[in-house]
Amino acid sequence: MDAYKKAGVDIDAGEQLVDSIKEMTHDSGLGAFGGMLPLKDFMTPDPVLVSGTDGVGTKLLVANQANKHNTIGIDLVAMCVNDVLAQGAKPLFFLDYLGTGALKTIVASDVIAGVVEGTKQAGAKLIGGETAEMPAMYGNGHYDLAGFAVGIADRSALLDKNDVAEGDVLIGIDSNGLHSNGYSLVRDILFNQNDVKLTDIIDGHSYGEELLRPTRIYVNSVLPLIQDKLVVSAAHITGGGLLDNVARILPTGLNAEVDSSKWKIPAIMTELKRLGGLSATDMERTFNLGIGFVLVVKPEKVDEVLAKLANTDNHAQVIGSITQGSQKVIINGDH
Repeated sequence: MDAYKKAGVDIDAGEQLVDSIKEMTHDSGLGAFGGMLPLKDFMTPDPVLVSGTDGVGTKLLVANQANKHNTIGIDLVAMCVNDVLAQGAKPLFFLDYLGTGALKTIVASDVIAGVVEGTKQAGAKLIGGETAEMPAMYGNGHYDLAGFAVGIADRSALLDKNDVAEGDVLIGIDSNGLHSNGYSLVRDILFNQNDVKLTDIIDGHSYGEELLRPTRIYVNSVLPLIQDKLVVSAAHITGGGLLDNVARILPTGLNAEVDSSKWKIPAIMTELKRLGGLSATDMERTFNLGIGFVLVVKPEKVDEVLAKLANTDNHAQVIGSITQGSQKVIINGDH
């Protein structure tokens, strides 16, 4: 056994993982010192690169608990590319970082398979990444993920909150459950405060299936709307929920009024509210409440936007409007 392997780092396993990623992506260029993507096919009169980085948080602990790792990579891609999309940009490429105590190639391959699937859903390309084996940093079997996405848009097509005006309409696109936010609270409520098992049933399926349902990627549904200039602004509903994320796209002097009776709150969220005794504010600032992406559109464009979204895999509805105010999000309705 060589000295580095004896210290806990297996270089051969890392090389095997790179080979398996090459097979998954059909890209023999992976493994170089840097990833490359030609820009000539994406050039516009005034191109702007838009970048985003994120992780998956403690949803990783649920994946470990369930020993199911093949969808967590989709979450990683989604959290990054949805942010880039909210700026009005088309995701171009993605890089991932996997840090672990001891590299288990089967687990790592499952994780990367999810990343590859996520980039396919986003219409982006996985051009590189890093796998770090650090035995003193992570507990046995544990790992962490981070992702980095870069997109492109013409400067004139970038979404600008200053274009939002009183009377504009809010369209909410449904989430796919919890997505990748609030899992520290979720785990505390389910596994510490209550004796919930991953095999227990909620809303017709197991908690394990519910908690590991991958974050929805909205690129294929929303990007065409942006390119057709049907969207004024957009918000990806992540940590902070509707309250904080919709507030980020409000200019001075305007509020967003949301009516939560316009859509169904997912069963997992109402059950977490019950089991944890959560307040309305706890819910609003922790979970997406069933809305993963919000579009601001002009009133005369609402029917066209809804009709186009109806032809996608995502369900959408009008959830509110822009009113005079002080950059606050007001959520009405019994949620």
